Amino acid sequence: MNDLASAAAALVGPGKGILTADESTVTMPSRLAAAGVAPTAKNRSAFREMLVTTPRLASGISGIVLCDETFRQRLSDGRLVPDALADLGMMTGIRVDAGASPLAGTRGETITEGLDGLLPRLREYAELGAQFATWRAVLRIGPGTPSPLAVRANAQALGRFTSACQQTGLVAVAAAEALMNGSHTLGHCETVTSVLLLEVMNNLHEYGADFQGVVLKPNMVLPGSDSATHPCPGEVAEATISTLNGAPADLAGVAFLSGGQRPERATGNLAAMQHTLRLWPLTFAFGRALVDPALAAWRGEPGRLPAGQRALARRVSMNVAAVEGRYTPDLELDLDGVCLPG
Repeated sequence: MNDLASAAAALVGPGKGILTADESTVTMPSRLAAAGVAPTAKNRSAFREMLVTTPRLASGISGIVLCDETFRQRLSDGRLVPDALADLGMMTGIRVDAGASPLAGTRGETITEGLDGLLPRLREYAELGAQFATWRAVLRIGPGTPSPLAVRANAQALGRFTSACQQTGLVAVAAAEALMNGSHTLGHCETVTSVLLLEVMNNLHEYGADFQGVVLKPNMVLPGSDSATHPCPGEVAEATISTLNGAPADLAGVAFLSGGQRPERATGNLAAMQHTLRLWPLTFAFGRALVDPALAAWRGEPGRLPAGQRALARRVSMNVAAVEGRYTPDLELDLDGVCLPG
């Protein structure tokens, strides 16, 4: 197994998932403010340090995705964040896309930007300690959307991103997301996600991707947030696994994003997938479903840092139980007996 494949395999290793803490300086202030925390640069830094220094985090987290600001910062002990993550036994990831912009030729659809100058940026991140990189393509489900043009354009960008990552020795974590927003049905989301992932796989193949060095990061198949239906975890799992039919057998693994689900719901759906037939490791690459409880517990108060770290560790431990086939909803009621192993 080559170095790239080994790194990708470690990222989706048994009992491990990915922590996504990559919100930019544009979006993070609003998240802090919503939690009653002053949206300052100091608090952004303190919040990220609280997350990455959570005791025993590496027992359930293989790698952490950072934004550029956090990637270049130092912890209070003077260590650069990538160096600290390496010391703590976790891989450093970097989000390299520049967000979504209007896609010409469509009615309000978007394309993820950031391809200009991508190769030299990836080389710099690799030299500074990054081991994997992420790119997020986002599509909305609605009447007439996503259009074939939006699907093709975003899939091609993921293909170019993946090719650039592999030229620089970085694992590519390719995030292709059909958003929960809207009133679409579970079946509609399944159809759209299947088409999106098939187009992504085709583009990765055309760009010569070594799939052993690629982690796919898709959405779970869910009805829209405005839908009146509430499928059980088994139904979500069955629909989600069916969308992966076009993924090659040598893909390193699949790390699902939480997509705005409540933390407990995302964990339950992830657990149900472990009981289905599949070719690849199925794990988590959660952002809000992990960090929101930590942020709510911390509240920006230095004295509440341990409470924030306990909240993060608890959610990580729940998701580790899910991927190991040990999760039941009753675990959520055990406030003291579930923690990360020492």
